[in-house]
Amino acid sequence: MQIHTFATSEEAARASAERFAELAAAAVSERGRFSVALSGGTTPRAAYRLLGEEPFRSRIPWEGVHLFWGDERCVPPGHVRSNFGMADDAFVSRVPVPPANVHRMRGELPPRQGAEEYARELAAFFGARTPRFDLVHLGVGADGHTCSLFPFDPLLLEHRRTVATAILRTLGEPRITLTVPVVNAAAHVEMLAPGADKAEVVYRVLRGPRDPHRIPAQMVRPAGEIVWLLDEASAARLGRGQERGSRV
Repeated sequence: MQIHTFATSEEAARASAERFAELAAAAVSERGRFSVALSGGTTPRAAYRLLGEEPFRSRIPWEGVHLFWGDERCVPPGHVRSNFGMADDAFVSRVPVPPANVHRMRGELPPRQGAEEYARELAAFFGARTPRFDLVHLGVGADGHTCSLFPFDPLLLEHRRTVATAILRTLGEPRITLTVPVVNAAAHVEMLAPGADKAEVVYRVLRGPRDPHRIPAQMVRPAGEIVWLLDEASAARLGRGQERGSRV
C-alpha cells in the first residue's frame, strides 16, 4: 500500500490524472488496450476534468482506452446524479475516445436487468475469468462504503457475480455495482479521498480496528497495487510521518 499526501486537493487531483496517463500509456504500449473502472460522485470531478485538458488530453492514447464504471445510480445518463453523466461532462465528451470503448452501466434500466447486462459486457471484454482491470478508481463515503458496497450489506459476501444491485437506504436509491472480487482482481486500485470531510473515515479505514463489514473500504485488498491519494486535510488524523509520497 502507498499513501501519498499532497498539500491541496488540486495537487491530489493532478496526481490522479498523472497516474491515469502513465498507466494508460504503458498498458496500450504493452498490450494494445487499457481498461479502467471510473468512480462517481463529486470527488473525482477535478481529476477527470484534467484528463480532458492539455497536457493530459494529448498524452493519453485514447484509441486504446476502455472506460468502464465501478458503480452507477439507477437514473438516466443525463440525470444530475448519473456517474456516467458526471464523467462525460468532465472529460469523456472532450477526448477522442472511440464511442465503442465507452462501456457505461445502463442506469435507466431496471436494476437487475442493468446489472445482468453489464456482467455480460464485462464477460465479452475480459472473457470468462474474473475481470482484471488495469486500474480501478475508488472513493470512500463517510460511512466507509466504496463503489456501492455499503456497510452490513449481504452483497459484501458475494463471490459468484461480477456485477450486482445495491440500494442506498438513506435515499431509497437503487444502484448497480461491481462486486468485491472484481475490485480486488485489479492490477492497480486508486483511492482518491481529499478534503477535511474525509479525515475521519480515512483514519477509520487505514488506522482503525479491522471491521470490513462495518467499513467496506477495508475489504479493498487488491492482487496488485493500491494507492491512496490524500491532501493534508484528509490525512490530518493519520499522525506524523505521513510525508508526501510515503509508502506504508
